[in-house]
Order: sequence, then structure tokens, then C-alpha cells
Amino acid sequence: MTLKWFNLAFKFQGSVAPIILPRVLIFAGFAFGVSLFHYYEPQISLKVLGDLTNNVVFNLVLGLLLVFRTNTAYDRYWEGRKAWGALVVNIRNLSRLMQISTNCPEEEKQQREKSIKLLAAFAIATKLHLRSEAIEKDLDEILSEEDIVKLRSSKHAPLELTLWLGDYLQKQVQSDRIDTNYFVTMNSHLNALVEGLTSCERILRTPLPIAYCIYLKRLILIYCIGLPFHLVVEIDWLTAIAVGLVSFILLGIEQIGNEIENPFGHDLNDLPIDTICEGVAASVEQAIAYCPK
Repeated sequence: MTLKWFNLAFKFQGSVAPIILPRVLIFAGFAFGVSLFHYYEPQISLKVLGDLTNNVVFNLVLGLLLVFRTNTAYDRYWEGRKAWGALVVNIRNLSRLMQISTNCPEEEKQQREKSIKLLAAFAIATKLHLRSEAIEKDLDEILSEEDIVKLRSSKHAPLELTLWLGDYLQKQVQSDRIDTNYFVTMNSHLNALVEGLTSCERILRTPLPIAYCIYLKRLILIYCIGLPFHLVVEIDWLTAIAVGLVSFILLGIEQIGNEIENPFGHDLNDLPIDTICEGVAASVEQAIAYCPK
């Protein structure tokens, strides 16, 4: 357990260290320059230039802003996970109900299977939509070539799939192949899919206000520039190391917020959407394989 803790602490992949390292080196280099200046001009007091970093109000505001930044970013990450969890639940319920509640004659079962597969296609299309990626070969095993062409030409692929599903359910209830109560339930699950999709889009398209991001970066910049003037009088040549460590902490916390505020990408710190879609596809296949007695 202890070894695992240390392995995780020194893990490079997935860490924000590679991203913030250039900035840390810049601040450490600046601190070294301050130490060099202090060595050759010791009669000039530099401590007064760094007293701001020792101010309680400044430190309190900076700390609160960093905490708020991290919490806000994690809220977006968690909201994205809950939205995808809701999508999985509704896809599983809808595929189950479509399989066991639709009284299809033998010649219509293939169409039912094709319609249930639209649910797996919906999950994959939603993933691609959130990543602003085009539909390539992701749906080749699920949809026909004709359907894929239609989907590529649509303005909103996931929404187009919900229209196809709604049309199928409407035709089945009109043909008395689905009980009205089941139809209402299935339609509510379909509405929940649209709601989950919209929640993901809301997270994706509502970034933090730019003024807030700029202000936080400026506070960190002021702090990391002023800190060496405060420390150089006391620790001399160790100032660069101390400033490097402090800037690593501050910049790391800020970068973590940047990494998780959009949880739908490909990074290690994003949601495992690919794995979730694979699980959805497996659930849909299991529902299709079930034969009601």
C-alpha cells in the first residue's frame, strides 16, 4: 500500500507537472536573478518589495480564489459524470423495455433489433458530438451505411437518433404492438436521453467567466514575482528553490481546475467516456440477445 502511494505521488503521466513546469522554471529563474542582484547589491533592501506576499488579506483572497476555482471545476466534472450516468441508466431501461414490451411478428424483429441498436449509436454519437469529432468508422458495426450517411448530413447527430427512435416507438404504438402505458414509460426514457445530452452541452458550452480566470492568473503572477524579494533577505541562494516549490503548488492547483473543467476530452483526467460507451454497447447487445418466453 505504501509503495503504491509513492508510485502515484511520483507518477508523471496524468499529472499537471509537465504542463506547469515551464512556468515554474520561469519563476525560479526570476528568483535566482533576484538572489544574484541581492548578492552584488546587498545594501539595497528588497524586502519591502515582497511584503505584499506576507499580507494576510492578499493570501486569504488568493487562497479563496484557488479553492473556488478547483471546486467549480470539479462540480463541472461531477455534473458531467452524473449526466453520463443518467444516459447509461435510461439507455439500459429503454433497450430492455423495447425488447420485452414490443409484440413484433417474426418479420419485424430485425427492425426492432435495428432500433434498439440506435441506443448504442446514440451514446457513441453523443461522445463524438461533445468532442467536436466527425463520425468516421465508429458506427460501422451498429448502423447501415445509408443511416450513417444520413447521420453525417444531419446538423445534430445524437438528436437525429432520438428522432428515429421516437418515430419507431410512435409507429409501434399506432400498430398496437406496444401497450400505451409502456409507450409512455419508454417516451419518458427517451426524453431523459435528450435531457442528459443537453446537460452535457451546457457543461461544455458554459466556460468560467474570462474575467475571473484573468484575475486569478494575475494574483498568482503578482505573488510569485513578489515572493523572492521577501525571501532573499532570509534564505539568500535558496530563494529560487523555495519560489519554485511555491509556484509549483499554486500553478498546479490552478492547472488542475483547467484540466477537469471540460471532462469530455481524451486526457487521462477526463471522464472515461470510451469505456462508458463500450459498456452501453454491451448492455444493448445483451438486451437484444434476450428472448422473451
